[in-house]
Amino acid sequence: MDSAEYERKIAARFATFDQDGNQYISREDFSTAAAALCKEFGATARSDQGQALYLGAEAFWQGMAGIADRDGDQRITQGEFVGGAVKRLRDNPERFAEIARPFLHAVIGVADTDGDGSVAPAEAERALKALGVPDDVAGTVAAGLDADGDGRVSEQEIVTAFAQYFTVPE
Repeated sequence: MDSAEYERKIAARFATFDQDGNQYISREDFSTAAAALCKEFGATARSDQGQALYLGAEAFWQGMAGIADRDGDQRITQGEFVGGAVKRLRDNPERFAEIARPFLHAVIGVADTDGDGSVAPAEAERALKALGVPDDVAGTVAAGLDADGDGRVSEQEIVTAFAQYFTVPE
């Protein structure tokens, strides 16, 4: 994949983070995602699960801003997002995975209705829909997260898939 194609693919991923559609990613987009997940799974912001989501969202925002917010204005434009991915993540998708891990761990914590430390594909689908993924895509993606076919989606399966999607390795 050439650089121009890679940049186009990463630019398309930008909208996933821009929860309010204002053409930049900010701390508020991450808080909005945490709130949507709390609502979907019936957790309050003050519950342990809610607090974990908000703390995970903040950690994810801080990591993302550290990689991509080149002008320090606490907003990431599409250009900054693409530039951050190209310069800092293309050859190291594991770095993105580690930035996202606290949030993804908290998502599993709130979506894991039986408390076994993993989620069923249907629970993953609910989380994806709460984050704004279209219904037809959410089901397909959730089913594909179960890489080992055991009927459960582990944290590592989610983190790996997330990093691969957002860093688009060659």
